[in-house]
Amino acid sequence: MKPGYHDIYTRYRDNITRGLLKPGDKVPAIRVLAEELKVARKTVETAYAILTGEGYLVSQGARGTRVNPDLLLPGHGAPAEQATATLPESLISQRERSGFLRPGIPALDSFPYKKWLLLAGQATRSMRQEEMLNPPVLGWYPLRQAIARYLNISRGLSCTAEQVLITSGYSGSLRLILDTLASRSDKVVFEDPGYFMGQQLLKRIVPRLHTVPVDRSGMDTGFLLRHHHDARFAIVTPSHQSPLAVTLSLPRKQQLLDWASQNEAWIIEDDYDGEFHYTRKVLPSLKSLDQHDRVIFMGTFSKTIMPSLRMGYVVMPASTVAAFTDCADIVTSGQPVLTQKILTTFLNEGHFFRHLKKMRALYQIRRDWMIAALQEVYGDLFFTEQNDGGMHIVAFLSKGSSDREVARCWQQHQLQVNALSEWYRGSGKRYGLVMGYNNVRTYQEALNLLERPKQQTLELLR
Repeated sequence: MKPGYHDIYTRYRDNITRGLLKPGDKVPAIRVLAEELKVARKTVETAYAILTGEGYLVSQGARGTRVNPDLLLPGHGAPAEQATATLPESLISQRERSGFLRPGIPALDSFPYKKWLLLAGQATRSMRQEEMLNPPVLGWYPLRQAIARYLNISRGLSCTAEQVLITSGYSGSLRLILDTLASRSDKVVFEDPGYFMGQQLLKRIVPRLHTVPVDRSGMDTGFLLRHHHDARFAIVTPSHQSPLAVTLSLPRKQQLLDWASQNEAWIIEDDYDGEFHYTRKVLPSLKSLDQHDRVIFMGTFSKTIMPSLRMGYVVMPASTVAAFTDCADIVTSGQPVLTQKILTTFLNEGHFFRHLKKMRALYQIRRDWMIAALQEVYGDLFFTEQNDGGMHIVAFLSKGSSDREVARCWQQHQLQVNALSEWYRGSGKRYGLVMGYNNVRTYQEALNLLERPKQQTLELLR
């Protein structure tokens, strides 16, 4: 009897856990194994997808699929559960907690639900039989066209639909980029402090991960050139840095682009919060200044529409489209066509532009409420550094370094803030609370929320 996908999955999982297949060992290509077992290619694809999702296998693009070199098994190192236990408690599973002031959540009370539901109904009724097959690996072409038009107008890019690849979001984009272009010997640099979940992902998949400090002008490119000139990848959030909310200065942008072109390195531009700048309608992206096609641009709709959409995109440099296509064909299965159709109409009919315009004005008001309420409730215990936009503020401690204790205290009152120091990997830490303000609907609500942990906070900081 021919084996099913579960039989193949079990066989490989057991061989890996028993040590018969060791970390780094290569496994047969999907086509080869399917021919050998006399089963459909889809059967092997499904088994490999489960093994990859559980961390047993990793795809390395043209170099094939291997047993995860970083896999730690009982008797061969610390168990996987131990690695999770080392994460700061305040950041574990935060995405599943209810509460207030959580960073990165758009103003859900102001989203045009009725319009979205109307478009969803129209997309569902118009589904054709051919659209019920496997989704296109690179994404539904009308959505790729709509995103290219949006980026060319709003972010200053010059890209075609053929360069746009639809992904499952931030993690999916980052994994795909590195699977396509990186080798295990490549040095990768990341901002310090940098997006916390991005750090955790990179620590798992990049053996040579290093950090570059961030100051009021963004990533310190002078430090990069002095200490990591030989890096192959630099991952940056130039428009609105996560978490410090600063913008990479123009001289540093040019220095970073010169470094990439001279060393044939790649810059991965994470367009975090790039749409939300309040004093300027358009903030040019780093990619818009790229004359040598060394910037890989990535963005998502989690901050602009809703996190549960799980839809992102990568703008591939022209020279890499073939490599990305080959890799995506192996490691991804495409995104649901129905969701892509809804999003396409939302973009093409102008609803997305109108929503962003409304949110820019609303977020500026709500940010001002939060800063004013913080000052009224806590006086000079915290201070903020005014920036030109974004979706969160950093309330820096005026003295001391007990931001983790303060964050835990606030979380007990359902205020899902982050301790800034937990976002750092190196020395030179700053201390404060990273807090979202988008869903604070009135100034009085901001005051009421901040009053909740006041007494305990005063005891911790006095």
